[in-house]
Amino acid sequence: CRKSRKEVQSATATKILLTLLSLSIFTQVFGLSSVAQVVLGKGHSGHYLSINLAFGIGVTLGIYAAGGVSGAHLNAAVSITQCILGNITWRKLAAYIIGQFLGSFTAAATVFALYYDALHHYANGSLTVTGPTATALIFSTYPAPNVSLEGAFFTEFTATVMLILGILVIHDEKNNAAVKSAQPMLTGMLVLGIGMGMGLNTGYAINPSRDLPPRIFTAIAGWGTEVFTADHSWWWIPVAAPILGCLAGVFIYKVLIDFHNEPAHETENEKEHAATETS
Repeated sequence: CRKSRKEVQSATATKILLTLLSLSIFTQVFGLSSVAQVVLGKGHSGHYLSINLAFGIGVTLGIYAAGGVSGAHLNAAVSITQCILGNITWRKLAAYIIGQFLGSFTAAATVFALYYDALHHYANGSLTVTGPTATALIFSTYPAPNVSLEGAFFTEFTATVMLILGILVIHDEKNNAAVKSAQPMLTGMLVLGIGMGMGLNTGYAINPSRDLPPRIFTAIAGWGTEVFTADHSWWWIPVAAPILGCLAGVFIYKVLIDFHNEPAHETENEKEHAATETS
């Protein structure tokens, strides 16, 4: 019995890993290819709004596709927070993060292959991290020149707080949760809103598995280790700030909203009582 339970857990973890691998590729290709089109097209094939829309569409479709298998865990910060809260096991967390990271890495490789000729034509054959012909920013986020590390950290932290607050509002059954079929679309709109309002400083990574794997890919593909040392070793901020922001956002939601909600069964009883009185 113990052996079969382990086999079931292993099969579940494998299914989650493979699902998230394919869906992270699917979701990230939308976003990264939109950045490539805007940058390499020099503003003639889309604008900043195009990028926001593409990431929102990718997230929406990814959640619709993955919700039934994995709960649509496409963000490592959210997955880590859920594990710390005891909502998922460490085994599942490992499967989530491995699937997310491999999928994101593969998505970066796919976009690199898709725009290989345009990348080399854009910078006359060189792959640069900084400067007027920088192309590393297609795959990972980099801060604006006028933003300090402290300001960049606070931006990513705050944007992720807003992300998790929005996710909790959309899904909280004890509150006024959205209809299940509309939740993916609303989450995509949430990402779109964050991008439109908080993307100037850092490009709104808000997800370690969206930023780190493509950065590793660019280091391997020809941009070199400068992708980790550029902008005062900025790379760790899109990893650490979203995780801390996610934890802070859950705490804020618990204190300001969740602790003040009626338990789900009490709410249902009140509804039934009200319906009886109306009758």
